[in-house]
Amino acid sequence: MTDTSWIDATLTSARPQAVGALLRYFRNLDTAEEAYQNACLRALKSWPQNGPPRDPAAWLIMVGRNAAIDEVRRSHKQQALPDDTAISDLDDAEEEIAERLDGSHYRDDILRLLFICCHPDLPATQQIALALRIVSGLSVKQIARAFVVSESAMEQRITRAKAKVANAGVPFETPGAVERSERLAAVAAMIYLIFNEGYSANGETSEIRKPLCEEAIRLARLLLRLFQSEPEIMGLTALLLLQHSRSAARFDSNGELILLEDQDRTLWNEKLINEGQALIDKAMRHRRAGPYQVQAAIAALHSHAKKSEDTDWAQIDLLYGTLEIMQPSPVVTLNRAVAASKVRGPEAALQMIEPLGERLSNYFHYFGVRGAFLMQLGRNDEARVAFDRAIALANTSAEAAHIRMHLDRLIRDSQARQKSRK
Repeated sequence: MTDTSWIDATLTSARPQAVGALLRYFRNLDTAEEAYQNACLRALKSWPQNGPPRDPAAWLIMVGRNAAIDEVRRSHKQQALPDDTAISDLDDAEEEIAERLDGSHYRDDILRLLFICCHPDLPATQQIALALRIVSGLSVKQIARAFVVSESAMEQRITRAKAKVANAGVPFETPGAVERSERLAAVAAMIYLIFNEGYSANGETSEIRKPLCEEAIRLARLLLRLFQSEPEIMGLTALLLLQHSRSAARFDSNGELILLEDQDRTLWNEKLINEGQALIDKAMRHRRAGPYQVQAAIAALHSHAKKSEDTDWAQIDLLYGTLEIMQPSPVVTLNRAVAASKVRGPEAALQMIEPLGERLSNYFHYFGVRGAFLMQLGRNDEARVAFDRAIALANTSAEAAHIRMHLDRLIRDSQARQKSRK
């Protein structure tokens, strides 16, 4: 075989299963990761000549395990394992391992691997970094670039995360039904965090952080394969697909943020939209609604609208009301107020968010939304104060530029009124 591009795709696909099984065997993250890397090196040498094995994951597990044992033997100056050609001839051994890797074992290994990465003792940033390194196989350089930090800082972050996991004495036994449910929720939240790390990037960093969104979608699809009848995982996957479908339209050529209502919808990715809408439709048929499903349904309603004015804001308002019950949060109420303003007007929406002022006193979007409502009501002096506060709290230059656009509009309107009085 001369085209070896399939090898990279195969190794990426098999990584979670292989690393998960090696982790179960060696009970050490570093050892499992090193064993997998050694197996990949053997694959790069063997597969172009011999072709792909019947079960790549089983092959990698067998070779990785042998390579790690071989390393232990060498360190103890004992007899080494057979050479590469002997190890590469794995027909009988591979078939035996493949038979042992039944569906439940495969699922447990990957779920355990994902759950270890979102250990409750780890801060969210370490959870994400560890998952991208161990589960996704991104290099430290790639992860550091996505988080806009130095390689050494990211290396330290991952090392600290591994040390915490090692010191926590994480159990490696197969989880029971209750624990599996708890792990699933934690893993879904971690995947959503990875996506948001990429999606919340500004125009200056959106391209270099875009792979985080793509990797989160890949992990969500993997989780969906493990839990094919779980509607919340369908909802999570649909939500990520529908959000990511708008990525090409979210920033202008200068890197400035474009609001949803102003985006060029011809740039939206129809393939991702269709996949996301099909998933949320399937999830809703289970009649077990959850927060991810509700958020995906909201995103689906936006994607249905060919023009901004076609958006079904009344239905979005109702869905946000449902989300408020499931996940009471001032941010959810703030988002609902935006939908309410389209249905019942800015005065009603402003009344909804006024009680949130104290809890969202340091939240950029609260003051941006409040300023917009005040401006729609003609209360321009109050709007200017809100916009000034939003600029002070802006996390990115794109956010600040968006608010300045509203301020410029206020100034133009004020100047126009002054001229009309003369």
